[in-house]
Amino acid sequence: MKKDRITTITKAAEAIKTALLVYFAVEVKGKMPACDAAVQNQVKKAFELNDFFGKAAEQILFYPPDQSDISAARVLILGTGPVNKEKDEGAALDMLREAGGQIAKVCALVKAKDVVICLPAPKHLSPAMDDPEMSAGALAEGIILGDYRFEKYKESTKKKTDYPGLDAIKFVCKDNLNIVRRGVERAKNSAFAACRARDMANEPGNHWTSADFAAYAKQLAADMGLGYRCIEKKEMEQMGMGGILAVNQGSHVPARMVILEYLPEDRTETILLVGKGLTFDSGGISIKPSAGMEDMKYDMCGGAAVMCAMQAVALEKPDVGVVAIVPATDNMSGSKAVHPGDIIRHYNGVTSEVINTDAEGRLILADALAWGIENVKPTCVLDTATLTGAVIIGLGHHYTGLVSNNDALVKAVESAGNLAGEPVWRLPLNKNYEKQIESNVADIKNTGGKPAGTITAAAYLSNFVGKTPWAHLDIAGTAWDFTQKTYIPKGPSGTATRTFINLVRNWKTGNVK
Repeated sequence: MKKDRITTITKAAEAIKTALLVYFAVEVKGKMPACDAAVQNQVKKAFELNDFFGKAAEQILFYPPDQSDISAARVLILGTGPVNKEKDEGAALDMLREAGGQIAKVCALVKAKDVVICLPAPKHLSPAMDDPEMSAGALAEGIILGDYRFEKYKESTKKKTDYPGLDAIKFVCKDNLNIVRRGVERAKNSAFAACRARDMANEPGNHWTSADFAAYAKQLAADMGLGYRCIEKKEMEQMGMGGILAVNQGSHVPARMVILEYLPEDRTETILLVGKGLTFDSGGISIKPSAGMEDMKYDMCGGAAVMCAMQAVALEKPDVGVVAIVPATDNMSGSKAVHPGDIIRHYNGVTSEVINTDAEGRLILADALAWGIENVKPTCVLDTATLTGAVIIGLGHHYTGLVSNNDALVKAVESAGNLAGEPVWRLPLNKNYEKQIESNVADIKNTGGKPAGTITAAAYLSNFVGKTPWAHLDIAGTAWDFTQKTYIPKGPSGTATRTFINLVRNWKTGNVK
């Protein structure tokens, strides 16, 4: 779907010819659901028959007769749940996002090429959502994210009758057109960024390498007016980036560190985003089990998140500077591959004993963090990575693990994740965990054993951020197989992309010190 095919208008919804027209009905205890006057008769009849109460995801789908005032081919009445049920802003937004995802599912069911959404009054949905900009934005995000599909490599199995997805979406509002339009525009920026991150993750390892990360970033920079730089392998060797070089030793594709910059002249602060760009992870010599290894093409979801967040940053042009770094390579077991027991030296001079070559993500992130902090001199730094299986044991697929050295930054990330429907959960970090990665032959070692594996991975990274406010997001449990939602597909979710976009949008100068 093209972004310019998503529009906001004030025209009467009933007069628009469309494949599907959507109204909302809000559950009211003991009474007929609250709904638009245009569909009151249908809702009343269904309610009296005990067939429809306006509960979340309840549906009435009908086909207006030829003599009807409604021009649409089909009409969907979608239940939202009870009035004022959710008082938390993030929960209210996700309720609307889920409703948007449900609309996308119905569109797929009836193979609708276009859809018109008659927006409900925000105050009817939640006391936390008396904001037409945010409520319209959440619905728009849900529809766009729910309409996502990746069929690039389907050829002989693809049929002409297969549903290609929506071609156009119109949002109809009776009031606050400019405010609603702004919400929809922002939703387009964040949702399309997340969808692009999903696309990157869905690409197979032989079609998405460090070279592809670099090529995409270079083109994005040219199109959007961003700064671009790519540090190649020879330059890494000169700089002494022993972590990313060690991981890359067994590969025939050279490592790259890809950098995108948005640095307005009047900025007072700069946020540094670092994303793990491990394009395929075999585990190296500490090879992974073969079952499920095909999913290791997703090990670059952190890199995809930070790069695609820059797409929205470039469009919205915030006052704060933002720099994204993606250390990119794969992790293979070629003849020159790093061995367990090898000792490497990182960019900042810290030496590390490689205990397990499958704990490679922290090795490439370490060099990127150290180099980025030294050269960007950011106000704060955030990294995101599919780093540890341990985070799935601890938090399942419902929360992203968060480790940080700064309480104010934690609050900002928690708020951003809540608004995105991508919740985070903070884990502790102190000297007891740091002791687990002490080495007898080097400064540190790259694993601390099974206990607290997510935290000891973060403890490793803490050696490369110094006193800079820092937050680490372990998305191994949420980058794919995320909590089942109507707007989250099977496979990669694009998680962290919209969290970072929200963080930048709501950034307050001087909040993090």
